[in-house]
Amino acid sequence: MWKTPTVLLIIVLVLLSFGIVMLASTSGIKALALYDDPHYFVKRQIAWLILALVTGGVVGRIDYHRWRHLAIPLLIFTVTLLTLVLVPGIGVKIGGSRRWLHLSHFSFQPSELGKFSLILVLAWWMAREQRHIRESLRGALVPVILMGLILGPVFIEPDFGTTFLSAVVGMTILFLGGTRILYLGIISGVGLTGFMVALMNNEVRLQRILAFRDPEKYAQTFAYQLNKSIDAFLAGGGTGVGLGESMQKHFYLPEAHTDFIFAIIGEELGIMATLGVVLLFAGFLFCGLRISWRAPDMFGRLLAFGVTMMITLQAMYNIAVVTGCMPTKGLPLPFISFGGSSLVMSLLGVGVLVNIAQHTGEEFKDDDTRIVRDRLHKF
Repeated sequence: MWKTPTVLLIIVLVLLSFGIVMLASTSGIKALALYDDPHYFVKRQIAWLILALVTGGVVGRIDYHRWRHLAIPLLIFTVTLLTLVLVPGIGVKIGGSRRWLHLSHFSFQPSELGKFSLILVLAWWMAREQRHIRESLRGALVPVILMGLILGPVFIEPDFGTTFLSAVVGMTILFLGGTRILYLGIISGVGLTGFMVALMNNEVRLQRILAFRDPEKYAQTFAYQLNKSIDAFLAGGGTGVGLGESMQKHFYLPEAHTDFIFAIIGEELGIMATLGVVLLFAGFLFCGLRISWRAPDMFGRLLAFGVTMMITLQAMYNIAVVTGCMPTKGLPLPFISFGGSSLVMSLLGVGVLVNIAQHTGEEFKDDDTRIVRDRLHKF
């Protein structure tokens, strides 16, 4: 019988391989027009993939307990990078948002590091303060402050999608860590109210919501990508039009190789291929939760759960956006979409999961892992 980390790695490798194939099929026309090289995006993705595989391999060999000592230093480093992104002349402004730092010939998105840093610092704190986790200060206020240090700069960029996704994952970590339901309710209520107020006062994001509700009215503006994405799925039908035969990638669907690559999968390979991708992510979720469940201490369980949920929730959100179930938001499909920052951090997370899995079977190192087990069971 195959072990959970083996199955997890097979799933990830299949997704990565499929992503390279689809990127080669999807990006050639755009790469030729922009860079006079049809393989431009594929070459860059393979370069990032090599770095990501090395990162994941190294992290997989590092005892996950050592991450405890890196929680605060990584938090400080992450907040520094997120702050630098907001500085004109340092952070790169694309599409009205400052999210990128240029590093020689590559660009890096600090918010991707922020996702992992958020998970790590919350897992560290909740494990460290488990004896006092029911208190309002240590169990609710301090974790919220830690979340705010990372999510604040991301929100200001602005990147509402990453902020919302990270906040949801952060709240589930607090829930599993033992924070009182009352405090979680208050935090969620205040946070959602503030988020909605900011959303309603941001013209671009508000228009996206209106376009989601009435795509025909905004067919040539804010609902353009959504309509073209739906057209791709309709054209693909059950079996697809054939690999490399997509029409929407001919500059009809602007982000065909990044945020909307799932639509091209549906167009070229049909509904069976898209269902296959969904099942692979479901398998990833199952493996990640199993690793979390069997981790020998609270820190390991919360860390594994956070990494698993961050990747799978992002995949779910991307698929929901592309299929018209959620308002348009630029979040890549993990392991498949073009994007180096996301790829490196996703495989770093996989490395952490694999290492935690290697400690399965060790004697429980703290009594309060039962809190996580009980709430994870309910979850």
